[in-house]
This record gives sequence, C-alpha cells and structure tokens, in this order.
Amino acid sequence: MREAKTWRLVAIIVVALVSLFVALNIDHPSWVESVLFWQPEGQRDIALRLGLDLQGGLKVLLAADPVEGQEFDRNSMETARRIVESRVNSLGLTEPVVQAQGERRIIVELPGVENPEQAVETIKGTALLEFVDAAGNPLLPGTVVTTSLGGPEAVAGEEITGTASVTGTTALTQTESQAPDQVYETILTGADLANVGLDRTPQNEYVIPFELKPEAAETFGQYTAAHVGQFLCIVLDKSVISCPRIQEPIPGGQGSISGAFTLEEARQLAVQLRYGALPIPLRVESFNRVGATLGEQSVNRSVRAGVIGLSVVLLFMLVYYRLPGALADAALIVYVLINFALYKLVPITLTLPGIAGFILSAGMAVDANILIFERMKEELRSGRRLTRAIEMGFERAWPSIRDAQLSTLIITGILFLFGTNFGASIVKGFAITLALGTAVNLFTAVFATRTFVRHVAAVAEDWLSERKWILGV
Repeated sequence: MREAKTWRLVAIIVVALVSLFVALNIDHPSWVESVLFWQPEGQRDIALRLGLDLQGGLKVLLAADPVEGQEFDRNSMETARRIVESRVNSLGLTEPVVQAQGERRIIVELPGVENPEQAVETIKGTALLEFVDAAGNPLLPGTVVTTSLGGPEAVAGEEITGTASVTGTTALTQTESQAPDQVYETILTGADLANVGLDRTPQNEYVIPFELKPEAAETFGQYTAAHVGQFLCIVLDKSVISCPRIQEPIPGGQGSISGAFTLEEARQLAVQLRYGALPIPLRVESFNRVGATLGEQSVNRSVRAGVIGLSVVLLFMLVYYRLPGALADAALIVYVLINFALYKLVPITLTLPGIAGFILSAGMAVDANILIFERMKEELRSGRRLTRAIEMGFERAWPSIRDAQLSTLIITGILFLFGTNFGASIVKGFAITLALGTAVNLFTAVFATRTFVRHVAAVAEDWLSERKWILGV
C-alpha cells in the first residue's frame, strides 16, 4: 500500500511538471505536441488562443451567389452554414461566430487569424473534387474543363495551385491539352471520400491521403483495373490539378493527392474536402478586421480580478482548514496548471464567457474539498484515528461530489448542444471550459488531494493526532 501511494504521488508531480512546462511554453512548438498530438511540422504552435472579444480578429459577411438556373432554398443556406462552421473549427478556432443573417447571408467572426486571405478562401471555396476520365489523352495542369457534372460556371472560388498525383500511378510529362469544348466523364467525386488527412513525405512534400467509401472503392478498383495505361485526371473546381497515368489496378480505395503544395494550400484543400463542397456558392460581401471589444485595459483588469479571486480562495482554505487547506491549495494549483495546459493543447479559444466557465469550475473544485474536509472533521470529533478519519471523509463525501459533477456535465452538454444547433457559439465556449474544468476537478479534488493527505498522515499521524487544531478541528 505504501509503494502504491508513492507511485501516485510521483504521477501527480509528473503531471504537474508537464502541465507547468506546457503552460509556460507560449509561442513555440514543443516535444509535448509531437508526443500527444502529432501533426506535420510547423502546422501550429502551442499557444493560448484568445477570442474575438479579447484580441480582435476578422469579420466576414458571406452571401449566397447561385449560378443561373441553380435553385435556392433555406435548407441549402443552413447546410452551407454548418459546413462553414466545421471548416472554421478545423482552423483551430473552437469559439467562432458563424450564424445566418436573413435568408441569404452568413456572418463569420474569426478570432486572431494569422492569414485572413487564406482563411476566407478556406471557408468559402466550393472544393468540388472530381476524378475524371481523360479519354486516353493527358491534360495540362491548370486546364479548365467541362465534365459530366457541368462546366466552370457551376462552381465559384479561387483555383488551388500545385501539381498532384494519385498513389499507385507514376509521374507524367504533359505534352498537350484537350479542346475546351469536350465533355469529360466524372468517375468519382469528393462526396465519395470517407476520410481525408494531411501528411508529409520523407522528401518534405505535403500529401493529402484519402480513403473512399466502400461502394466508391469498388468502383475505383474496377475502373483502374479496366483502364491500365490510360490517364485519370484529378480536377478541383473544374481546374486540372494533375493527370497521371494508371500503372496498375488500385484496390482498397486508398490513395493520396500529393505534389508541390505549400502547407497552407495542402491544409486548405484537406479541410475543404473533409467537410464537403458547399451546396451553393458564396461570395464575400464585406471583409473587415475588428479590434478587441473589451480593450487591453479591460482585459488586464479581468485577469487581475481572477488572480485576486483565486488568491482569496487559497487564503481562505489555508486559514480555515489549516494543513488540509494547504494541501487543497496545492491541488488547486495543479488544477489551474492542467487546465491551462489543456487550453493550449486542445486548443481552446478563450473569451470572457470561457474564462467565466473556468473560474466557476475552480470554485467547484474548492467546494469538493470543503465537503471532504468537513466529513473528515466529523470523523475526528467522533474519536476515530486520523488515517481512518481521512478514508471515511473521502468515502462519505464522494457520492455528493460525484452527483454534483455529473449534474454539471449534463448541463454543459445541454449548453453545448444549444450552442451548436442555434449558433450561440459563446454559450459553447462557456460549456467547453466548464466541462473541462469539471473533469479535471475529479482528478485534483479527489485523487490529488487524497494522495497528499494520505502521505502527510503516514509521515506524522501521531504528531498530528496530538495537535488536531492543525487539522482545523
């Protein structure tokens, strides 16, 4: 039992040190990211992300821009809004504002974007990917074609530059392009993709691995088996990316789009393909940078208030509960470090509602310790030994703590669903930070505090039993 307790203490110290390291690592990637969340080098830094109200950002107004003859309805706009929100979330912005305005417009607010133009292209591009039968002749990259799904007038959005190839094929030296009035047959589209990723080759080229849905994979395998030696073009928004020769059948439905992509181009294409093509083209009606709505002075005051509040709580626990309160303060510090580390690793975009959720969860962490210590004091007053009083205090307080945390998680789930379905992203931010803090609370208020108290009791039980005032009794 002694060895197990020591192992737990070591585990808590390791978690605290790793969390401290991540919390202090503000601007640069670290080994923690490569171990926990592997991504291509340079994709993102470990940094605390602030919301639009704390640091400003970008506000974009998108409007429906249907082509001639295309039907327009509210369902298409709602679908477009959901796709845009998914694309924005994939940029690492967990608290965007993506909401409908009227029947034909969508407002998008992006906090702290580094590349506004790239972000706009990512959220508004149609990204219609097609695998096209080139009819035995190659097409030059950049050639605009008409397929069986329509011509270039059927899509909107800027062209993605770069060359690409399909796994299972070889590179192709282009020699001629086809006449623009020819219609090419589309074999598969981006709708047939089951999964899309982003990877990097040993040659430092960015690739987009994909996996087809079962029926599409069967179609793709049959087509490549019947057209060995012919050309299969990869077409994005009616513009040819590449047109490699099929060297052998490609069963299994797995392949990759690779070539001279920059990281931003590859990530943009992967995001657009992962979340599907927009059902209706969108155009940018306005594109404005906005400043922090609170201002730097207000932000500093909010942070100062939070620090003062936590300091008062720490002091109260120390004065009223004495030694157990000091141990609870240590657990609360670990709680704060873990939360800040998770905010960077997930990442979570902090706004004032999100900060409110964190502070509320911190108060609940102290509340759990109060329940435990009051139970423990009751057992000591009844004459139980210190070690037994500690165990009884935690066991009797646990049902109340469990039910309180469970009810809080249920409420946060309801708030998150409300924010998702009704576009109230600020509510989602509050729910996320409160839920995360509640989960961490179960570790620190119960596991960490209990381990600290057990070790102190094991070392100085007799001495503490003679001086119960140190235990707050």
